[in-house]
Amino acid sequence: MKSTLRPLAPRRGRPRKFSAPSKAVTLTLPEPVIAALSDIDADLSRAVVRVAQPEMARRPHPPAQLARFGRSAVIVVNPTRTLEDRTGVVLIPLSDGRALISFDESMTAARLELAIRDLLEEAKLTPEDVRIFDAIAEILKTARHSRGISVCLRNIIVLEAANGRPRRRRAPPRQARG
Repeated sequence: MKSTLRPLAPRRGRPRKFSAPSKAVTLTLPEPVIAALSDIDADLSRAVVRVAQPEMARRPHPPAQLARFGRSAVIVVNPTRTLEDRTGVVLIPLSDGRALISFDESMTAARLELAIRDLLEEAKLTPEDVRIFDAIAEILKTARHSRGISVCLRNIIVLEAANGRPRRRRAPPRQARG
């Protein structure tokens, strides 16, 4: 897992266009297809990626992994209601079928890691939830132990449709009293 965090170090040269490994290819396309792709995005490679995203969402993803953006990365996960219900995080859906972990100011990365580790010890999770929780915990642990990597909490803007009823705020997980 340490190799997953190492690429966050500054890179020389042109910034990456995509967070995943990429390769230059040459395509011959009909002009109407090029026009249609240009309507999606002026950058044809980004347009092709956007068109391919629904197909990519159907493919299996690792339970949790880092999505890199320059020198930063975020954890993306396969969505599971258990993660939301048992830890108090809110999953923000992404176009590829995965989700971004978000939480309010009462939660920290350390508290999330502890809550996940506590839930893993309960042994009441489905096998898929165990894989997701294990992967998140390992990413957080590796980041915590890694030199040159800092875990920063950032705010994101989430727009939610108003459906006439207020959205239920998730309570943070209960802390054991000691």
